[in-house]
Amino acid sequence: MPVGNMFTRRKRAAVATVAMSALAVTGLVHEPAAVAAGPTRTPALERPAERPNLLMVTVDDLSSLDMDYLPRVRKLVERTGVSFSEGIAPTPICVPARASLLTGQYAHNHGARTIEGPYGGYQAFDDSATVATSLQDAGYSTILAGKYLNGYGEGATRGDVPPGWDQWRATVDPSTYNFRSPKFSVNGEIIKSKGYSSTVITEQAKAGIAAERASGKPWFAWVNYVAPHHGGPSGPDDPKKIYRGTDAALSVTVPDTQDRGFYDNAQIPARPNLFPEDTSGYAKGSPGRRKFNPRKKDALRIAYQRRLEAIRSLDRNIASLIASLKRSGELKRTLVVFTSDNGFSNGYHNLNGKLWHYDESLRIPVLMSGPGVPRGRTVRTPVTNPDLAATLLAAAGARPPRAPDGIDIMPWLSAPEQVRAIPISGWRVTDGSRQLWSGVRVGSWTYARLHTGQVEVYDRSSDPYEQHNLAADPAVAETVKALARLADRYRDCAASTCPKDLYASGWALDLETL
Repeated sequence: MPVGNMFTRRKRAAVATVAMSALAVTGLVHEPAAVAAGPTRTPALERPAERPNLLMVTVDDLSSLDMDYLPRVRKLVERTGVSFSEGIAPTPICVPARASLLTGQYAHNHGARTIEGPYGGYQAFDDSATVATSLQDAGYSTILAGKYLNGYGEGATRGDVPPGWDQWRATVDPSTYNFRSPKFSVNGEIIKSKGYSSTVITEQAKAGIAAERASGKPWFAWVNYVAPHHGGPSGPDDPKKIYRGTDAALSVTVPDTQDRGFYDNAQIPARPNLFPEDTSGYAKGSPGRRKFNPRKKDALRIAYQRRLEAIRSLDRNIASLIASLKRSGELKRTLVVFTSDNGFSNGYHNLNGKLWHYDESLRIPVLMSGPGVPRGRTVRTPVTNPDLAATLLAAAGARPPRAPDGIDIMPWLSAPEQVRAIPISGWRVTDGSRQLWSGVRVGSWTYARLHTGQVEVYDRSSDPYEQHNLAADPAVAETVKALARLADRYRDCAASTCPKDLYASGWALDLETL
């Protein structure tokens, strides 16, 4: 069937229901006559007798599209565990995502909505009760190595050691983004490192874990890499030097010396939504309305190449960290989670960055392996930043530090694909005082209401590149209204009022039941 006819048929079929077939990605949607009667009961789970060590590895601004450039990580974690095809960062920007990993809450509840200002960064986050404090109370040794929250280490916070950490080895701002010689707070003492950022963070992680082995306790290590986030110093062939003083003087990341130039011929993957010329479907206030001139497109191509080169070092270093655990005999009893704080768009939807409601920004890579995790499985049930916090705590038998918005995803790893509603949102970067957009992602649908009052709605089953805004399409008017009600219902949800029910894929799900 021609794609155009298939798209029309899909629109006509979508009334107040969401098609939940795993075949939706091919456009071949089966909608059973019956509507799913209720949520799926949480599967029984037999946990390992011994509490596992917990290793969470977080990278900065890694896109799901970048995962092919991490072959060692995929071999060590994905092939021995699971890969989530629907990892979601509900507020896709640095601090909100990391604070969700620390609390199990959405950004509107933990309060760190952006990276700076009164509602953003380190100073806006109350870290007196976090995953670290809960795990420490449960008898775990706790280790942090690498980036914490934007603004940490500046001014009066320079020597801070937040509650809950036995080994504190955090980069100090603004040197966090100096890839050649970042400074660290090592248990409150400021030291200047020598070496490339990803390598030094790996060394700090290994040292922190080694320091806690003698305690005999299980441990939790959160290893936060800065790459492939942009930083300095700039090289002579970076946009800041080539296009100095112009709108194409983009900040880019800094590869390790041995990797610089390795991907000089790489091109941004061509997708239909790369640098779109027709911006008529984007709502007022969306970055999709921007345009990239040839000079800026070239600058973004260079930025993309630098990202891949920085990722190359990440792959080596994370593999080295995991190999050290294998040599020590600890890997077999360690639950490993690999993820990114948010996704990243390299020109898709005319966006260079993150924060917005498009799939490239919202979707994050998530891999998991270790005790209790099935091997070699792709999990299509969505998982979020808050869920990862809840999952680690449940694996340790620890009490959540706050009433959780997320769910423990472990019982669902071997279950059939499920569908759920996920509240999504983004705030103004400079201070977090104004919400730029909010909405909901459920099944194949994304609904976002911008601060301008305009709406964007996409059905990714028939429009995977989100090129057709259906907000004003009369054929799906009832579905759009139902999505709007869901977005309103969950915009300010907290704990038990957040959507936690999962529904079996393969049914036509009435949105009003979510």
